[in-house]
Amino acid sequence: MSPQDVKSVMSSGLLSFPVTDFDAQGNFNAKGYAERLEWLAPYGASALFAAGGTGEFFSLTADEYPAIIKTAVDTCKGKVPIIAGAGGPTRFAIQCAQAAEAAGAHGILLMPHYMTEASQEGLAAHVEAVCKSVKFGVIIYNRGVSRFSPETVAKLCERNPNLVGFKDGVGDIEAMSAMYLTMGDRLAYLGGLPTAEVYAAAYKALGTPVYSSAVFNFIPKTAIRFYEAVRTDDHATQHQLLKDFFMPYLKIRNRSAGYAVSIIKAGAKLVGHDAGPVRAPLADLKPEEVDMLAALIKKVEA
Repeated sequence: MSPQDVKSVMSSGLLSFPVTDFDAQGNFNAKGYAERLEWLAPYGASALFAAGGTGEFFSLTADEYPAIIKTAVDTCKGKVPIIAGAGGPTRFAIQCAQAAEAAGAHGILLMPHYMTEASQEGLAAHVEAVCKSVKFGVIIYNRGVSRFSPETVAKLCERNPNLVGFKDGVGDIEAMSAMYLTMGDRLAYLGGLPTAEVYAAAYKALGTPVYSSAVFNFIPKTAIRFYEAVRTDDHATQHQLLKDFFMPYLKIRNRSAGYAVSIIKAGAKLVGHDAGPVRAPLADLKPEEVDMLAALIKKVEA
C-alpha cells in the first residue's frame, strides 16, 4: 500500500485502535490479540491501529513491539489495513517505524515524543527523521507536547511525500481550522480526542469527518451506528446516543487519570473479549465503576 493509498484509507470511514491483550502476568498474549482482531475486523472499520495509544504503546518494550504488529498484520491480511503506532524518542520511533514496515504494516501513526518540550524546529526534525527512515505512509499525531503549527506541517509536507495524515488530539478549534485551511487536501485529517464521538459533529463541520473510535473495542455495532449518524447528519440518533451512552460514559472515564484506556479494557471484558489488565502506570477500573459501565452497555448494544 503506497502512502497515497494510506491517505485514501484515512479519508473516509471509521477508524479504531484495538487494545493490546496481556495475560494475568502482564505479558503479551498473541492468541488473545489475534482472536480480538478477528472479532473486530468484520464490523467495518476502515483501518485498525495496532499498538496505538489505546493499545498501550507507551508501555511496550522494543522486543514486544514487532510481534504485536506482525500478529495484527497476519491476522487482518486481506481484511482491513493495519496502521502501527510509533513514538517516543526519535531513534526509538525510527526503530518502531522500521519494524512496522518490515512486519507488513501499511503505515504508522507517529505519536508524541513524550516528556520534554520541543520547538517547532525540533519537532520538524523529529518527524522528518522518521519519515525518511521508511517508505510507507506517516500520520502525525498532534497531541501533548507534540503540537504542530500549520507552517511547520507545510514545510514537512514539501520535503516528505510520505507524510499523508494529521490526527488532532488537542481540540483547539481555531488551530484545527488553520491547519485545514492551510494544508487543504494535501493531508487526510483525523479527529483523535479521547472518546472522539463527542466531538465528531464539530470536527466534521471543520472538514474533518473521519475519527477514531475507542469504544469500537467493545460496542462495535453502536460505534458504527454513531459514525453513520454523523456521516448522514442524523442529529436525532447522535443526540440519543450521546444522552444514553456517551455522556454518562464520560463521567466514568473522567473519575481517574488514565481511565481513557482502562475503561476500554473493562468494556471488552464485559462483552466477553477480555484483554487482561492494563499495565502500570495505568490502573484498572474499580468494581463499582465496572458495574456502572455494564449498565450503560446494556442500553445500547444487544
